[in-house]
Amino acid sequence: MLIDSLNEKNDSSPAYVAGLVAVVGCDGTGKSTLTAELVKNLRTRWVTERRYLGLISGEGGDKIKRLPLIGVWLERRLAAKSEKTQRMSSKSPALWAALIMYGFSLLRLANLRKIQRLAQSGVLVISDRYPQAEISGFYFDGPGIGVERVKGWLMTRLAASERRLYQRMALCRPELIIRLDIDVDTAFSRKPDHRYEELQDKIDAMVKLHYNGSRILELDARAPYSEVLEKALDVISSVAVASQRRDKVIV
Repeated sequence: MLIDSLNEKNDSSPAYVAGLVAVVGCDGTGKSTLTAELVKNLRTRWVTERRYLGLISGEGGDKIKRLPLIGVWLERRLAAKSEKTQRMSSKSPALWAALIMYGFSLLRLANLRKIQRLAQSGVLVISDRYPQAEISGFYFDGPGIGVERVKGWLMTRLAASERRLYQRMALCRPELIIRLDIDVDTAFSRKPDHRYEELQDKIDAMVKLHYNGSRILELDARAPYSEVLEKALDVISSVAVASQRRDKVIV
């Protein structure tokens, strides 16, 4: 069953970026498939582009897997090291690791700015994943270093600086966020190479995120895929028309 829950606009929050739609959810919800299908369908009416706002995992990991001979092995090694470092329950990362994480966050900010400019130019942008400043952890597209777990003045300042980066990113609010909901058993059946506990943590965190008061459409990813796609297309189309994007209609 589809859950249609659009949040009311928070007038005290920054204005929405017209034409920017983000799809978020735990691994196994079908974000990549859905975003690709949305772009394919929406391009028949509007100039539409897909962008990815994740980090080394996800699409980045898939590219590494495709490397000849060592691809699969290398991706697993990197994922294992990344998973241990990203877990907020683990100890503070080493300084070199924290600096790399900070660099990834800077890259994410740069990519978000590009996406914002693209949407402002009149392109309908569908983003796979979206940064948030409410919960620490790259797992949840939040700050990676984590002010909660670091010690010492240098690491504390670095973590606080990274957190401010995400607070700045949170000011860029999508016109619509589509959140795909799922239970851990279904997610694990679709992603058996992921840790069960990790998937549960992601699911628990996702439902708590408000994305700075953005409008959120909740969809049940366990529903037939055709229904999920149809519902998402209907809402995005209504949002696009409301944004007066008719000048970008393809004829």
